[in-house]
Amino acid sequence: MAMEGLKLFLVVLSAAVSVGVVSIIFVLRWVLYYKEGLGWDGGLPEFNWHPVLMVIGFVFLQGIAIIVYRLPWTWKCSKLMMKFIHAGLNLLAFIFAVISLVAVFDFHNAAKIPNMYSLHSWLGLVAVILYCLQLVLGVGMFLIPVTPASRRALFMPLHVYSGLLLFTSVIAVALMGITEKLIFGLSDPKYKDSPPEAIFVNVLGVLLVVFGALILWIATRPSWKRPIDQILNTPHTNGGGEDNAKVGQSLSQLSGTEADTCSDFRKRNNKSDDQTN
Repeated sequence: MAMEGLKLFLVVLSAAVSVGVVSIIFVLRWVLYYKEGLGWDGGLPEFNWHPVLMVIGFVFLQGIAIIVYRLPWTWKCSKLMMKFIHAGLNLLAFIFAVISLVAVFDFHNAAKIPNMYSLHSWLGLVAVILYCLQLVLGVGMFLIPVTPASRRALFMPLHVYSGLLLFTSVIAVALMGITEKLIFGLSDPKYKDSPPEAIFVNVLGVLLVVFGALILWIATRPSWKRPIDQILNTPHTNGGGEDNAKVGQSLSQLSGTEADTCSDFRKRNNKSDDQTN
């Protein structure tokens, strides 16, 4: 990564992490100051775990899991280690989401409130189910050694797309949830009268959108990919001496295992080009 690109990456990364941390502070401030705090007694304090755990797990941790491969100081780590870190962050986010769902259902059952009647609840449950499926398929495809490389390569675009889709969907569902909570939870003054709590939580919603936008920007810029991924996604020709020299220079900076993988890829690619010519 060029120096200018690295500086821009660090600026965007710092902004994303800062906005994410501030979002967590905002949601904690919301439930501790404007609501009844946190607890596990079937009342409102138990429900308050829902927004807290969703913002910490399903938004912040999931966002960090998406971009963890692109952190330059992890490029010397083995790809297998990064896969475990990526999967571990997603697993932790999923556990937080499940606990937050338990808190909601306990609160609704204790207060005799119907479950699963709103669009927020429908889409939220679908997101959790699909996230679980994404996690299971990801582990099965990329962490189990017996999975053929061709099958992993075929599944990778779908894995990336569904991950980004779930992340953006979770933020959209979170915005629906906090709006729904304000509409039903504010009575005197009402939400439409813009009391301090409403303004405060609206700012929280803006922060979630900004965090999501920054994460998506980091995750979709090709120049910020892990170097080995850049090499594997770059076509090389048999006659391109300059290209092969650049690739060789990049390979020399990688760890032994990853360099061997890239070298094998180049040999197969060059062989395919010879057969074609």
